[in-house]
Amino acid sequence: MEASNVTSILFSQLDFRSERQKVITSNIANINTPNYKTKDLVFDHELDKATSKNTPVLQMAKTSSTHFSNVNAVNNIQNPKLIEVQGLEEQNDGNNVSLDTQMGEMSKNKMLFDALQSSIKKDSRLFRSVIESSAKN
Repeated sequence: MEASNVTSILFSQLDFRSERQKVITSNIANINTPNYKTKDLVFDHELDKATSKNTPVLQMAKTSSTHFSNVNAVNNIQNPKLIEVQGLEEQNDGNNVSLDTQMGEMSKNKMLFDALQSSIKKDSRLFRSVIESSAKN
């Protein structure tokens, strides 16, 4: 049972961050591999595409006067995609992995992963407190 409908979104982002960590680690492991090109796992551009003005948005049904009037759902967010990063400076052997950049991305990814874990814990605690308070009544 999920603590809330937000929980599934948080867990999918947690999965994304975990997979992105693997891609960054792979880039670092291949730093000395000739002709290796930096890869990245992207999700943000898919979200931007889904929320752009040109993309049709699925409207939520308002079945009660107490519902919010201007709430829109995102339509068809695609799975994350593994891409080859373009426009990076190549070394003499054709490799374009920058250790500094990858370490920075790894730190950023870890901070987001930790924030997601914290959010899931808070969501679960809130759900547990609701159950406990309803059991007392």
